[in-house]
Amino acid sequence: MTPPEAGPPEGGPPDAGLPGPGGVRADPPASAVHRRGATFWLSALAGWALIGWGLRGAFHHHIDTRPAELFRFFLGGAVIHDLVVAPLVLVVGIGVARLVPAAARAFVQAGLIVTGSLALFAYPEVRDYARILRNPTSLPRNYTANLMGVVAVVWVTVVAVAVVRARRSRPARRTRPRTDPGA
Repeated sequence: MTPPEAGPPEGGPPDAGLPGPGGVRADPPASAVHRRGATFWLSALAGWALIGWGLRGAFHHHIDTRPAELFRFFLGGAVIHDLVVAPLVLVVGIGVARLVPAAARAFVQAGLIVTGSLALFAYPEVRDYARILRNPTSLPRNYTANLMGVVAVVWVTVVAVAVVRARRSRPARRTRPRTDPGA
């Protein structure tokens, strides 16, 4: 860091190298570092206890839970999330930020969040994971068509709310009073 009496570095802004806005800031003093309180540590302890209880149950009931498959499921979910889902969400978010006008952006974001949540929730039914052979009542509906119908209702609602808000936010047009040419 440049000492304050030496002045700014060559070609830099006048406050470069100095603590404060625009300059290099010094590390906060040790007394200013945030310390975690008892609530944090108690909730962390409770969380780890619940995780331990769940793992114990998964291993204790290994015939039903199949720990190796459970491990592959969680590991695969993390990899798919990190390599596919998160980048896709980022790309869509950047596209929305660049392509959608600011007045409609919040509505489009809300519609995308609801659509994504619905798709995640309905995925097992859409994929027929619970269908049992020779039992037509296990999954008796067309869940793909139902998902598309609900998503259509979501987007019709998003468009309707956006249009109503846009009309309400426009300033009222003033009309000129009529003048009677014969008066």
